[in-house]
Amino acid sequence: MKLFKHSSTKDGANNQSALAELALKAINDGVIMTNKSGIIEFINPAAVTMTECGSVNNAVGLDYGLVVKLESKEGRELSEAENPLIQAMNTGQPLESFQASLIAGQSDKRIPVAISVLPVEGIQQNRIITFRNITKELEEEGEQTEFISTASHEMRTPVASIEGYLSLALNPQTATIDDRARGYLAAAHAASQHLGKLFRDLLDVTKLDDNRIKLHFEPVEMVGLVKTISDDYIVRAKEAKISFSFGSNEPSQFGESHHMDQVVYGFVDTNFMREILDNLIDNAIKYTPEGGSIYVNVRGDGDRVLINVTDTGIGISADDIGHIFQKFYRSDNSDTRTIGGNGLGLYLVKQRVEAMGGKVWAESAFGEGSTFYVSLPRLSGDEYEKRMIMVRNQQMQEQLSNPQSPQPAATPQMPPVSQMAPAPQPVPQPASAPPTPASPMPAPAPTSPTPAPAPASPTPASAPISPTPPISPTTTPVQNQINNNLNGEVK
Repeated sequence: MKLFKHSSTKDGANNQSALAELALKAINDGVIMTNKSGIIEFINPAAVTMTECGSVNNAVGLDYGLVVKLESKEGRELSEAENPLIQAMNTGQPLESFQASLIAGQSDKRIPVAISVLPVEGIQQNRIITFRNITKELEEEGEQTEFISTASHEMRTPVASIEGYLSLALNPQTATIDDRARGYLAAAHAASQHLGKLFRDLLDVTKLDDNRIKLHFEPVEMVGLVKTISDDYIVRAKEAKISFSFGSNEPSQFGESHHMDQVVYGFVDTNFMREILDNLIDNAIKYTPEGGSIYVNVRGDGDRVLINVTDTGIGISADDIGHIFQKFYRSDNSDTRTIGGNGLGLYLVKQRVEAMGGKVWAESAFGEGSTFYVSLPRLSGDEYEKRMIMVRNQQMQEQLSNPQSPQPAATPQMPPVSQMAPAPQPVPQPASAPPTPASPMPAPAPTSPTPAPAPASPTPASAPISPTPPISPTTTPVQNQINNNLNGEVK
């Protein structure tokens, strides 16, 4: 078919359209053109090969969603709400280099691709989808990540030693130095702490890049979770003379406490949530001068959980705001140059948010403060209850399969009952414990000869009490000696 049609009959125009179509067929990137409704009108051979749709004729006339099937980089199914390709196709907005896995039709293999969408203005309002195989790029990035991870791990140990020795030198109980030397050592100690944090951040970033961190999703009530993490910064904000509030919707309400009536559920990794909020709130405090304000808010927005961290700080310029989530990027101006940082905090935020199927962005103007938004998938109340039941069942199964369970299994077949009702189980045991020692006492009486009933009664009466004290003092020193030896070996 002819992709480019011209009303002109000149040979030059026909030659140009033929060359353009020939070029699209020759490139290695997949190219698909659809109409406004998403029906494929053109597909080049590279796209046919990558999608494994068989031939050009098999794809033309089909909906693009039947040919271009995607899942997240982590192998998770993408819903319509979190699939940027579907959103760009439906709204006619451009999309640039969204990384995902393309599911090949026949072999069902996954190909890492970078997908872009270019809307074409005009009567037909076509969309051009391009996708590029980034397997080689990811391999090279993996090698770089491995190098950074290894180097950071190896260098972290000597840096920690330097920091430790500097701490000893600054401690008046371990070293005596003059004020001038103390100033030099304090500066070196601060630099070593900064370097140590850089290595820790590098390790955190590379662990997720090379899939050494596995996410642990769990259903949570998001307002309570975010408030718990935010409360840790109240004292620090007060020390910085910055008002801090949670749940307020208007900047004029800084410093007041607001009760959040809305209950919002999410399915997130709580450790990742803490890292995300730690970085965002820490940045807000660092870049907000004395007398400024910060507030954190959580609300449900349709099928999304929307979190915002807003400050009245120095803000971000229009030139910088498009780059702040890049690795090692820091805005270079007189206001930020004196504030410490390594350019990894916001990259780590973006990395963690996207790993949980979310998005992060910022709205700011230089000198007018900033607002950072985190949007994550939201759970309905029914979904939350279902997932909570699954979590409880999984916890019960883990308890049942715990290797420590064989020990109580030696008792009669009561473990299932004890696990169903753990609280009442220990109560009957002390009540039944006294009868048990009483029963063995009459038992030896019939076996022992009858002429000694009188001495037998004092002996058993003292027997349960007297044997216990001698055994415990003799065993306790031995155990203490063993523990002391073990502790000595550890030291």
